[in-house]
Amino acid sequence: MTAESVRWGILATGGIAAAFTADLVDLPDAEVVAVASRTEASAKAFAERFGIERAYGDWAALAQDADIDVVYVATPHSAHRAAAGLCLEAGRNVLCEKAFTLNAREAEELVALARERGSFLMEAMWMYCNPLVRRLKRMVEDGAIGEVRHVQADFGLAGPFPPSHRLRDPAQGGGSLLDLGVYPVSFAQLLLGEPSDVTARAVLSDEGVDLQTGALLSFESGALASVHCSIVGGTATSASVTGSQGRIDIPHGFFFPDRFVLHRDGRDPEEFAADPADGPRNSLRHEAREVMRALRAGETESPLVPLDGTLAVMRTLDAIRDRVGVRYPGESADPALTPA
Repeated sequence: MTAESVRWGILATGGIAAAFTADLVDLPDAEVVAVASRTEASAKAFAERFGIERAYGDWAALAQDADIDVVYVATPHSAHRAAAGLCLEAGRNVLCEKAFTLNAREAEELVALARERGSFLMEAMWMYCNPLVRRLKRMVEDGAIGEVRHVQADFGLAGPFPPSHRLRDPAQGGGSLLDLGVYPVSFAQLLLGEPSDVTARAVLSDEGVDLQTGALLSFESGALASVHCSIVGGTATSASVTGSQGRIDIPHGFFFPDRFVLHRDGRDPEEFAADPADGPRNSLRHEAREVMRALRAGETESPLVPLDGTLAVMRTLDAIRDRVGVRYPGESADPALTPA
């Protein structure tokens, strides 16, 4: 790493890896130097697409590349423990896609490994790095709507997804919760912290993954959060935060909003829009910039996406899966207690 450039390695070559890399190459202080896939052909095709110098046909070669400052892990979440762990063991810093792992036990192992090695580790929860979401959080913390009483958020896709799709495959951590539900849960916990109690219901597929899930999270403060996710129905991806003195609504795209509206009794609604100078609202560059800022500052985790917060979200996802009866291959009745 130099003052001018942070050197990135990309592990996996799917759609999210391509989207992230496309944003990285537009950043003047980021350099993508290597990519790895399970096959050399896939890695080479990705490298040619983005002008990347080195392409590896296995993950270990990327992990051992000492010219890389940080690795972006973009595999399906069922492989996050193995891929991120391989990189951390080799001394690489890591940005790992969400859901961070399959369960809290795997997440705890990665966090412990990063802290033991003194390496940087962050979940790629880009919502937390979004400037407008950060502004909303500051307003709530500053008391704009009083004490938070309720948070609502939803994320659903219409599909349909055939049984062969990874979202229907238990071996790949399929279902709506880990792919989509992680966003509503993370939004609620961004504002309220970890819940003290979790109740949930789900509709399961023949394969045993959740097609749609609804959960009610209860907090020691007396607040509640209602979250919903689905792979059988498209939702508004809306969110609202209700307080004792007002409400904030995000009409759509709550995890990369273009605006939100503040409602307070006796006042006209106030709209807060995304700043065009921040770039496209669906850009992943904000999380990349946060990683590079932290690395240059010598930090091993980000204050915007703290590891303890990631662990708390994983515990909640485990609790929801426990309530609805979703188990992945190799997990016991309590996924948080299952060795990875």
